[in-house]
Amino acid sequence: MTVITKAVFPVAGLGTRFLPATKASPKEMMPVVDKPLIQYAVEEAYGAGVRHMVFVTGRSKRAIEDHFDVAYELESELEAAHKLELLDVARSIVPDDMVCTFVRQPRSLGLGHAVLCAEPIVGREPFAVLLADDLMTGLDGGPGVLSQMVQAFSELGRSLLAVQEVPDDEVHRYGIVAGQPAGERMLRVQRMVEKPKLADAPSRMAVAGRYILTPQVFEELRTQKPGAGGEIQLTDAIASAMSREAVYAYQYEGKRYDCGSKEGFLQATVELGLKHPQVGESFREFLRGVPL
Repeated sequence: MTVITKAVFPVAGLGTRFLPATKASPKEMMPVVDKPLIQYAVEEAYGAGVRHMVFVTGRSKRAIEDHFDVAYELESELEAAHKLELLDVARSIVPDDMVCTFVRQPRSLGLGHAVLCAEPIVGREPFAVLLADDLMTGLDGGPGVLSQMVQAFSELGRSLLAVQEVPDDEVHRYGIVAGQPAGERMLRVQRMVEKPKLADAPSRMAVAGRYILTPQVFEELRTQKPGAGGEIQLTDAIASAMSREAVYAYQYEGKRYDCGSKEGFLQATVELGLKHPQVGESFREFLRGVPL
């Protein structure tokens, strides 16, 4: 069984859709209930067996590094105050067997370029990519999306993209794939288009923010020319890699919240708030009294 040991988190974006909140704070540190977005993604990767987390950061992203560092002063204060439950929460952010590495993306050249910045750390092994903007949960408490993909990758050994069907009016926001059925919930990708107009889209099957990629993608990214938006697109590099090896799309079981948008962020806050073990019931009662 192929084990995925490293996950890449591209977190260098400016988060302009959430200004002014993101003027001085990383969008990935915005909390959904009581955890920042980036922590949900890291926990998903950890739950899938990944132990080496690689963060591709940029200027003004220091808070992400601090979050995944040891906070000696905080831990000392909590221990002295005998707030042991909170101490456990603080220490649980980075389990003892988890390694965090940070690398800078010097210029904003796109998602593909951000992934390429991680190559010296990832090396020549398959790896996962998780976009923190996409907060994803398994179905009814089942395996997380990346866990499902790791299982599928162990059987295929080829690049794998998480996909979901989207409405017509959202097609232009995503990389869109089309292909032939290759098993349960699986397609062998034959065509990929980054952010097409609806008339040019080969399907409505959109790439979500989870990938498992082989090292071949680095070869493509090194020579990839700018695509949509003048940026080096990861989707374009994956499409180029299809001439050399098979690429598959996996229609995951679960739910995705587009927390790169205000609506998606609010939806995640409400739905995960309702499921929270400490505040869920009282929050539900509050919502019942909200006039709509």
